[in-house]
Amino acid sequence: MPDATRGAVKHLTVSELEQVGTPALVVNTFHLYLRPGIKLIDKVGGLHRLMNYSRPLLSDSGGFQVFSLIHRRLGQGDINDERARFKSPLDGSFHELTPEKSIQIQFSLGVDFMICLDDCPPNEFSRLDLEKAVERTIAWALRAKAEYQRQVKKRRLSEANRPRLLAVIQGGAEIDLRQACAAALVNIGFDGYGFGARPVDKDGNFLAAVMSKTAAAIPENSLRFALGVGLPEDIYRAYLMGWDMFDCVIPTREGRHGKLFSFKPDFKDFKAPGQRSKIIKKAPDFYQAINILRSEYASDQNPINSASKIPELRNYSRAYLHHLFKSGEPLGQRLASLNNLEFFNELLEKLKKINA
Repeated sequence: MPDATRGAVKHLTVSELEQVGTPALVVNTFHLYLRPGIKLIDKVGGLHRLMNYSRPLLSDSGGFQVFSLIHRRLGQGDINDERARFKSPLDGSFHELTPEKSIQIQFSLGVDFMICLDDCPPNEFSRLDLEKAVERTIAWALRAKAEYQRQVKKRRLSEANRPRLLAVIQGGAEIDLRQACAAALVNIGFDGYGFGARPVDKDGNFLAAVMSKTAAAIPENSLRFALGVGLPEDIYRAYLMGWDMFDCVIPTREGRHGKLFSFKPDFKDFKAPGQRSKIIKKAPDFYQAINILRSEYASDQNPINSASKIPELRNYSRAYLHHLFKSGEPLGQRLASLNNLEFFNELLEKLKKINA
């Protein structure tokens, strides 16, 4: 799922997103709460209507952004067992976010999937701090579910049309904390469970063992959401460990900076490596990434992507795309973003065939 942070994927229309096969979008509760605000979204009938988007929307809880603000700089807010308090980056005003308020905001957005507010510390925090975050995450998940049930009853939603609720598993790089957090959340009961905090350590190494053990602690019939994953090779590994849902800024952000992903010419489909839920240390060499800003593409008459469903990607040359980027034309960023989203969507479709 690409990140439509403020209700839009940068440079792209809803029809273009659908054209490249995007199944769903992730929107940002924190940013939408601050602007345009819940009152306006309520007034227009929800975020789907505001965006003119009919496919599923998943909203985060707002916690990652709030805690990133608080952990990054002093004076931006504080956290206690009752709530998180943060300073708006827009106007400096202070706001409070509780598990109940986060759920209320997400119901007002009218999304299809929502996430419980969790305490999201950096993975390199001390063991004691990680333990406190796990305890708070579990307590807040219990409060979030109670508010969720109140909202479902208040809005008279049926089992078929209620939004699905996911809780987030914390614990940093400590496998036992992840497993304990998962067990407590499963005992409360949710539609799905996410891997909280970054899926890499402080040196950027993928937390393969932690990801695998955490996935194994989630019931098979539950959604497994690998938040922030990621790179193509990490999606491959996480999928084979049992994770089913992914979101990341990489396809569009990297595209806006001139990085284009594509499958290697001789690659067709993945071969089944064995049972899922195993620790996959290395992904096969299945894709390539080029920097269209490099001088070697200034005269490259090959199409951006000859196999694309998008006519512009088949008909425009790499030389033209190079020119657009060098000239600062937004069309270049748009085309590169479309290329990358199409690649990531095809990657997930190819992965599904492994266990078909």
